[in-house]
Amino acid sequence: MHIKEQLEALRSATLRDIDQISDEQSLEELRIAVFGRKGALTNALKELGAVDPAERPVIGALANTVKQDLQAALDSKKQSFSVNTSVAAVHTDVTQPGKRQLLGTIHPIAQVIQEVKSVFSSLGFVHEEGPEVEWDYYNFEALNLPKHHPARDTQASFYFTEEMLLRTQTSPVQVRVMEKQEPPVRMYSIGKCYRRDYDLTHTPMFHQFEGLVIDKHITMSDLKGILTYAMRALFGEKTQVRFRPHHFPFTEPSIEPDVTCSICWGKGCRTCKYSGWVEMGGAGMVSPHVLRKVGYDPYALSGFAFGFGIERPVMIKYRLNDMRLLFENDIRFLQQFT
Repeated sequence: MHIKEQLEALRSATLRDIDQISDEQSLEELRIAVFGRKGALTNALKELGAVDPAERPVIGALANTVKQDLQAALDSKKQSFSVNTSVAAVHTDVTQPGKRQLLGTIHPIAQVIQEVKSVFSSLGFVHEEGPEVEWDYYNFEALNLPKHHPARDTQASFYFTEEMLLRTQTSPVQVRVMEKQEPPVRMYSIGKCYRRDYDLTHTPMFHQFEGLVIDKHITMSDLKGILTYAMRALFGEKTQVRFRPHHFPFTEPSIEPDVTCSICWGKGCRTCKYSGWVEMGGAGMVSPHVLRKVGYDPYALSGFAFGFGIERPVMIKYRLNDMRLLFENDIRFLQQFT
C-alpha cells in the first residue's frame, strides 16, 4: 500500500476509534498505539525517507496534517472526560430535600451584656475598659480595702505575685478613669473577673458590670433612681426592687439592691436561698478616702458607684437555677436562646 494511502487509512481508523472510546485509560492506550515509539504513525513517518523526492513535500505535508488532526481529536476527547467529571461533581438533584443549615445563637451572657450596655448608654454613661491582670493597688488599696481585708486573702483571689493578681472586680477601672479625668464622671465598665468561688450562684470566672458617677450635689436618691430604672428596664416594669443597708470599704454609706427571684416569684427556693429575693450586687456613695486617693476634693464633690455580676441578671431573666449551666457549653442548652 502506498504511504499516502496508509496515512489516510490510519487517520480514518484512529478517528473512528477515538469517537468510540468512553474512558481515559482506553484513550491513553490508543495514543500510545499511534504516537508511541513503536506506534502506527511513528512507523509510517519512518518510511518518508524511501519516498520519491518529487513526492516527498506532498507526503510530508499530509503526514503533518494527519498528526495534527489525530492530536487535536485526542485532546478534545480527553477534555470532554474532564468536563463530564466536573459536571458530575457539581450536579445537584433539585428533587432532593434541601440540607438544613445549622445556625449559631448569641450566648445568653452576651445577650444580657448588650442589653445592659444599651440601658446605661441611654442614660449618658460612657463605656470604659481596663486590664484583667491588675495591680493590687488598683484592685484593693485605692478602693480603701486594708491589707487585712478577707478579699485580699490568697484563698479568695488569684495572685501571680504579692502585687499582681487577676482582678476580682471591675472597680479598678473606676480608679483609673478618675486618675486621668477631671469631674464630672459618668462611666461604666463591663468585663471578666476572677474569684475562688464555685457553687449554684458563683463561678471562678464571671462577668461584672460597674458604674460610677462623680459630680457636685450627687445623692443617694440619684443612685436609687438609676438602679430602680435599670432593673426594671432589664427585667420588666413589674420587677420589685429593694435596697438593704450594707458595708463596703469603698462606699459610705453602702447598700445592696435585690430583685424578686424569678424562679419562685418571692416564695423562696434553693436559688434565692429561700428568701424570695436575689442579691444583684453592691452600691453606695463613693467613700471620701477613695476620692482623696485619686486627687478629688470630697468636700466639693460627691458620687455613687454600683456593681453586679452579669450572670445574676442572666439567671433572673431566663429563670435559671444553676449559674454553672452558662459555662458548660452544652449545645442543647444554648440552642434554647435566640
